[in-house]
Amino acid sequence: MVSGVREGLLVPSGAGRTVRTPAQEVTFKVTGEHSGTASSFEVVVPPGFDVGAHVHGRSEELFYVLEGELEVLAFEPRVRTPDDWRHWTSPGGRQVVRATPGTVMVVPPGCPHAFANRTGEPARMFFQASPPPYHEDYFEEILEHLAQGGEPDPEVIARLRARYDIEQLTPMRYSAPPAHTDE
Repeated sequence: MVSGVREGLLVPSGAGRTVRTPAQEVTFKVTGEHSGTASSFEVVVPPGFDVGAHVHGRSEELFYVLEGELEVLAFEPRVRTPDDWRHWTSPGGRQVVRATPGTVMVVPPGCPHAFANRTGEPARMFFQASPPPYHEDYFEEILEHLAQGGEPDPEVIARLRARYDIEQLTPMRYSAPPAHTDE
């Protein structure tokens, strides 16, 4: 390296540290080690996964759908019903949207948001959170819990999210699709 010249980070396609669970697959692309601005991830969302509506006190997030379809929410609803966010409506009439490839969602701190895969196929998205490393650390812990399989434990999720300044508004859910059998 020439004195005073900085080098950037290049993460080739398929590269990065990947953590796989039945409920989610996350590839860490850019971490706080490489950026003081944002952490970046590629996330595969399987059929049946619902992150649950939640709010970050200090994080800003960006989601970009690469493949598949997700239901997404990014607004304060008229009423925060505690069980399901799919029917929320904003005071201005906004509703949940079906996000297809190319859809971008930006979520400022304090904005309720959610995503869910209600299709029969996995969806893939690029996800960026700032500032780092909050989401990196959160992903490490949440994926450890999700790796156990089954429905996420609401009490474990609530304690974990509270440590990372995340208010859970509706439950995180994962209903694995039935196993395919050839008869």
